[in-house]
Amino acid sequence: MNVKAFLQVLVLCMLPLHVSGFYFYVNGGDRKCFHSELMKGALLNVKYNVQSYDSQSGTYRNMRDGELMMMIDVEEVFDDNHRVMHQQLPSSGEATFNAFDSGEHKMCFQPQFQGWMARTKTKISLDFEIGSDLLLDPKKKDKLQHLHSRVLQLGEKVNTIRNEQRLVREREAQFRDVSESANSWVVWCAVMTLLVLGATCFWQVNHLRTFFMKQKVL
Repeated sequence: MNVKAFLQVLVLCMLPLHVSGFYFYVNGGDRKCFHSELMKGALLNVKYNVQSYDSQSGTYRNMRDGELMMMIDVEEVFDDNHRVMHQQLPSSGEATFNAFDSGEHKMCFQPQFQGWMARTKTKISLDFEIGSDLLLDPKKKDKLQHLHSRVLQLGEKVNTIRNEQRLVREREAQFRDVSESANSWVVWCAVMTLLVLGATCFWQVNHLRTFFMKQKVL
């Protein structure tokens, strides 16, 4: 694994995937904004759906094509509300934004109706996903999975090396014990040999002295 890939894995650890979903109501073309702290390089993905209130059924229904457009803006609050995204999208869909700098961002949603529906009450459902582009971009998920597999392989290799090192240490300890035992046996044998040789020499000297003394007497 190269350094760049390893750093990407570290970034993923520091930037976990965050998912949240909710809905809210607005009257007509009212603009609704939300604030969120984003890290540089984070990817914001929002799935949305706009439904209009049907007075006859008393429920909210999905919009037909051409009845409504959704205006989505993203502004950098830390940079004097500098607008970095401005998109006009259909009543239901998905939008993606990549943060260029770290700081507080404001995401605004404004339905735009056509004709007599301009003041219709609407329900807007949102699903936010905030995380690394490797986590949210389908084209890069294969790369993330490959990196994950590489990390697992490296972990297995590290465990194998540790087991081999532990086995080597155990064998070294066994060899050291055997060597110390052998050395002790050699020393003990040498001492016993010296004692036997000393006793033998003493006996022979004593025997010769007695022999010569007898020969002199005779």
